[in-house]
Amino acid sequence: MTDTIVKGRPQTLNGEVSAPPSKAYTHRMLIAALLSDGVSKISNPLVSNDTEATLRAIRAFGAKILLKKNCWTVEGATSLKTPEKPIDCWESGATLRFMIPVAALAPRSSTFRLGTSLEKRPITPLLQSLGKLGVKSSFQRDQKGSAVEVQGGGITGGNTTIQGNISSQFISGLLFACPKAENNTEIMLKTTLESKRYVQMTKEILNKHSVKVQISKNFREIHILSNQEYAPFNHEVSGDFSSAAFLLVATAITSSKVRVKNLDYHTTQGDKAILGILRKTGSKVKTKQRLVEVEGKLLDSVDVDARDIPDLVPVCTVLACYTKGSAKIYNAGRLRSKESDRLMSLYVELKKMGADITMDKESLTIRGPSILHGATIDPHEDHRIAMACAVAALGAKGETKIQNSECVKKSYPKFFEDLSSLGAEVIGRKFNR
Repeated sequence: MTDTIVKGRPQTLNGEVSAPPSKAYTHRMLIAALLSDGVSKISNPLVSNDTEATLRAIRAFGAKILLKKNCWTVEGATSLKTPEKPIDCWESGATLRFMIPVAALAPRSSTFRLGTSLEKRPITPLLQSLGKLGVKSSFQRDQKGSAVEVQGGGITGGNTTIQGNISSQFISGLLFACPKAENNTEIMLKTTLESKRYVQMTKEILNKHSVKVQISKNFREIHILSNQEYAPFNHEVSGDFSSAAFLLVATAITSSKVRVKNLDYHTTQGDKAILGILRKTGSKVKTKQRLVEVEGKLLDSVDVDARDIPDLVPVCTVLACYTKGSAKIYNAGRLRSKESDRLMSLYVELKKMGADITMDKESLTIRGPSILHGATIDPHEDHRIAMACAVAALGAKGETKIQNSECVKKSYPKFFEDLSSLGAEVIGRKFNR
């Protein structure tokens, strides 16, 4: 395990950096490419632990892949093959939840191995929903750990139900596979869909591959025609607002001025909401062609509804530590089933640093501004907790040690390097891949 030291105030950031490519888009483009009849290219993909898990998975199902520095070429496998051995998903929830429905299209049974934290995350609702569409599956535990086995042979289709407030990835997984079902599919959501933007991103990628799905305005009914054919498509991955948010908030709390390239304000990504949040807390935010410029200034606190932007909760919690007044981050109960219990992780680790923070089942309340100090941080093997606490450290007094800091490789391997390039004092910022 690697420790990284982040030195605290006074810190001033300056300069320009490129946002990492979107993890969410990279996953989706890879799976659509697997199912396409022909060759698709993905330019500027994110190279991370999670996207590498999806690469391994689509290769196991028959995709032919050529990897170059800034372009991945994928020749699809319209007739999927059955993987020769179990697929290790590591800790990638997207890989597991997207590929389970796709695995039903293979001729025979496939097995997915789950990493330590991934086995604690919900999967049963997806298996139950698939069961109503004619797909048999099972969750297993043995001496090697946890696994999901999916019987192949195709998807019958028909009617199914699923909850919308556990993981939008369940719905995206069904959207990828059900266009290849034998009969039309109707999906009814039993609860309000949370993280709607991620489902819209899936629909966007499907449309580019000539696959059509109908989603009602309230996101409670989805209709999918059967026997559709995926066409190849050449993609360019835009920057990731979820990851860039950490740099933008770091700029705000250090009263700095930074430009982040490769961010498209017109993207479907819901986490571009960070720009509005920063404006409300006093920072000046300018958006140009694929560029965001932030001039940091912190005034009043702002409440955050996390229902559709759960990945912003860690960095918004840090932001609230430095604003004036009480801020509540609510509708955040789903964060208890992420890589860690994120509400608990944020509460425990920011409390170590001196934050005035309270927690209940669904929310965090932060009273600021807090006088934070350096501490030894356990990120609970959660990339977003590690990055959030590193950002918090920039405005704290003294040094902060982030233990097991290489967990950021899950989504943003160059995070500490980029932070350093903007002027932050960071020791131990590079990791071997």
